[in-house]
Amino acid sequence: MSDQAKNAFFGGLQQTLDQLREQGLYKPERVLASRQGAEVVAQDGSKLINMCANNYLGLSGEEWVAQASIAATEQYGYGLSSVRFICGTQTVHKKLEQAISSFLGTEDTILYAAAFDANGGVFEPLFDENDAIISDALNHASIIDGIRLCKAARFRYQHNDMADLETQLQAAAGKRHKVIVTDGVFSMDGTIAQLDKICDLADKYGALVMIDECHASGFMGATGRGTHEHHNVMGRIDIITGTLGKALGGAMGGFTSARKEVIDMLRQKSRPYLFSNTLAPSIAGASLAVLERLSTSTELRDRLHENTAFFRKEIEALGFTIKPGTHPVVPVMLFDAPVAQKFAARMYELGVLLSGFFYPVVPMGQARVRVQLSAAHTRGQLVTVLAAFEQAGRELGLLKN
Repeated sequence: MSDQAKNAFFGGLQQTLDQLREQGLYKPERVLASRQGAEVVAQDGSKLINMCANNYLGLSGEEWVAQASIAATEQYGYGLSSVRFICGTQTVHKKLEQAISSFLGTEDTILYAAAFDANGGVFEPLFDENDAIISDALNHASIIDGIRLCKAARFRYQHNDMADLETQLQAAAGKRHKVIVTDGVFSMDGTIAQLDKICDLADKYGALVMIDECHASGFMGATGRGTHEHHNVMGRIDIITGTLGKALGGAMGGFTSARKEVIDMLRQKSRPYLFSNTLAPSIAGASLAVLERLSTSTELRDRLHENTAFFRKEIEALGFTIKPGTHPVVPVMLFDAPVAQKFAARMYELGVLLSGFFYPVVPMGQARVRVQLSAAHTRGQLVTVLAAFEQAGRELGLLKN
């Protein structure tokens, strides 16, 4: 490529980046100099109450989790230098897969380097041009990308709309196998999928059901098993994907959990599994310790939901508009993208870490800051955050009363 062509390419990228900054749509990265937690320290030394982590159970910075990771490293080493089917499976990985299966109520589980890989690698080995995938319109990007890699016919139903789901199932009637795919919890809105109704429709039309539990495993349901427990449909879900990088310790790693036949096929043909190094044993060991702890107590789950109920009630009392629900994802709607960015920046100055979300992450005109509650948040921290919301809201003219 000539220098002129290269300059045109890189110049075009810079022009687009400059436009994003001018429009208030550029997404800056926050650099932290501390462990993850309810309170974090930024690179400049400022202390911030963290309201935008997926650290639902507050485990990411816990010392006992770190020590479990260290113990696994001491026993199993730093890494496997290989994919699993060659020479990269250890007992800690098998124990973790068994623990996830037991926790979720499934037969078997396969681990991935990331949840994105779990969704990216689940469809192509299981479905082909004779089959149909019926997907919620707001499913996570990893599900969308995974479906694109598969030759199955694609049907999309309007978000959380059971009437349209039935219409799409009817449209797919001629296909051999049908699978309904949905996020268990939709991370931008905190919407919980209607799994009871979805399972009933699946039974009516002879379809499988797959759910992504990244924002549910560990704290949704009476004992934290997930949205399938929340809706009392454990045993009726055919495929579950999820992450170890949110409530279950907060590092990284994903999984798919299902019947043994499904998991065995994924071990044979799922490309992200076959061509990616095995999950680090330190992560597997710490995640195993987390699951063991969660299987004996709902204390963290209960504290999280208490914090969620308190914050949802108080933020509405201040006059902010939020998406209704019970999930610890609380979207505070600001509607305008530059306003969301300005609001997040002002909250940072007031000692609260938040991020603005806007198109294309959320629909046009639906910009917001997304609050995420944690079991680690104290009531005092939440009161401080609410006071900052009120101050920033009044300064930016968002609160009228």
